[in-house]
Amino acid sequence: MRIAYLASSVTLPSSPDRRSDAFEHDWMMEALRPAFAAQGMTLEDITWDDPGADWSRYAGVMIGSTWDYWDRAREFLATLDAIEAQTPLFNPAALVRWNSRKTYLRDLEAGGARLIPTLWIDEMTAGAAARAFDSLDSDDLVFKRQVGAGADGQHRLRRGDSIPAMPHPMMVQPFMSSIVDEGEISFVMIDGALSHALVKTAKPGDYRIQSLYGGTETPITPSAADLKVAHHVLSALDTPALYARVDMLRAEDGGLLLMELELIEPYLYPKQGPDLGERLATALLQRLS
Repeated sequence: MRIAYLASSVTLPSSPDRRSDAFEHDWMMEALRPAFAAQGMTLEDITWDDPGADWSRYAGVMIGSTWDYWDRAREFLATLDAIEAQTPLFNPAALVRWNSRKTYLRDLEAGGARLIPTLWIDEMTAGAAARAFDSLDSDDLVFKRQVGAGADGQHRLRRGDSIPAMPHPMMVQPFMSSIVDEGEISFVMIDGALSHALVKTAKPGDYRIQSLYGGTETPITPSAADLKVAHHVLSALDTPALYARVDMLRAEDGGLLLMELELIEPYLYPKQGPDLGERLATALLQRLS
């Protein structure tokens, strides 16, 4: 049984313009391929925009390291629709479309998730950026693309800083010191159940926790209370996700605030979860049976 794992031209080993963090793609393949083979499945990584791909030849398609989709979102989503018309897609195209713009966080907040206070600014001007400091009552803000990932196009600005060009719709949040004091806590969920959890910390002098910027990861055993919060976030989905990563920060009162619910192409940290491959292979096979 052939399964396609969607990658991108910046993550495949043969790519001449490969990202410096594309080793994470390799680690996913090392974790998934043997586990999938043990279940009778052959996992093939392929760029999502491969013009010669025949998606009907695959028993299923997983979205993997498509780490360029945010600059070609319309084309990416159209490709997912075309794939899903020929074979099962995980996660489903409708779920991905909803998750592709970070305004989905408002839906989750309406369902009870706790968020960092957030402004949504579709046209970011210098004036709008300056007013955000007053609106959020903070002298230290983080500006993020509404369609984006991996801190691409993200800016941390203090009051009075010069405002860089931000040509995309943005979301703005107060900087949370817990990102450097404790780190970002991630719950990797397979078919709604916890696979493993970890804390991601930035290198000294930075706040970005991605490996691209020198971030590191440490496995943890989450408390029952923290895990309950992560499960509550997932319970709001109308369509169960095959895989999800729930990223959270600690609030001043000790509770957790939702940063992101990653349902599209999250790195699932197999080095911190040695059972990930087996869990994902089993869950996928059940979905395809």
